Amino acid sequence: MPIVKTEAKIFACTQSKVLGEKIAKAFGADLGNVITSTYSDGEFQPSYEESIRGTRIFIIGSTNPGPENLMEMLLMIDAAKRASARHITAVLPYFGWARQDRKDKPRVPIAAKLVAKMLEAAGATRIITMDLHADQIQGFFERPVDHLFASTIFLPYLKSLNLDNLTIASPDMGGSKRAYAYSKALTSDVVICYKQRAKANIISHMELIGDVTGKNVVLVDDMVDTAGTLTKAADLMMERGALSVRAICTHPILSGKAYENLENSKLEELIVTDSIPLSQKSDKIKVLSCADLFAEVMEKVHNNQSISSKFVM
Repeated sequence: MPIVKTEAKIFACTQSKVLGEKIAKAFGADLGNVITSTYSDGEFQPSYEESIRGTRIFIIGSTNPGPENLMEMLLMIDAAKRASARHITAVLPYFGWARQDRKDKPRVPIAAKLVAKMLEAAGATRIITMDLHADQIQGFFERPVDHLFASTIFLPYLKSLNLDNLTIASPDMGGSKRAYAYSKALTSDVVICYKQRAKANIISHMELIGDVTGKNVVLVDDMVDTAGTLTKAADLMMERGALSVRAICTHPILSGKAYENLENSKLEELIVTDSIPLSQKSDKIKVLSCADLFAEVMEKVHNNQSISSKFVM
């Protein structure tokens, strides 16, 4: 019996509409029509305004808190399942709630596992995401997960800067594996920051493991929230004799006093992707689009082709 190839359609959640349009253009398709109705109490209902029966659909939406972003993704998946879509791929440029990937003390949830189960229960048949907070979150899913790395976006940009005496830095011990992977690709040295937290988003102490004297340093992390860690690390490295400090962070959450922290720091540049839209502009922030990466992977998934070339590290 011949294999019947299904049509592919792309839709976007409200927050990721701009990125969705970029991805659809790179994919060579129009962004699908979804209308969201909102009740006076805040309840909302997405509606597909075109037939998706028997199709492969890609739903693009980052699920960073608040809860509305995750809820919209779940509702769109459920609506697609009930509209008889054949394949439902949840494209999450940023997989939110991922910092709760284990029990770090008694009587707390493992939110990343809960979110994975909710996506599957809603009807997602495949997940495409980028730079998870912890690689092992892939194991929380029973469906295929394509975990992409933003290194395919950042490495060409870093090489284009032609920085002498380049050193890659990790802002904490947990990111050392990522820093070593970048240093291998760039044939550079590595330094690591050791930090202790008084509580979430509050650093009580930070130390530097390694020498940055006369070096151009690039901090590497998966996300930047309040920018407290990055800015404190940048200031510490400049005090220790670094020539310059930049940072690359895939997901620009940038909450609280993040923009103020960036402006007041010695960080020369923060390089991010557009996985999450910026709430305001800053001369210190350089945005590189992840649209082409996702479009290419989505096309290969649709055509049942290998995407191993996109797993640079």
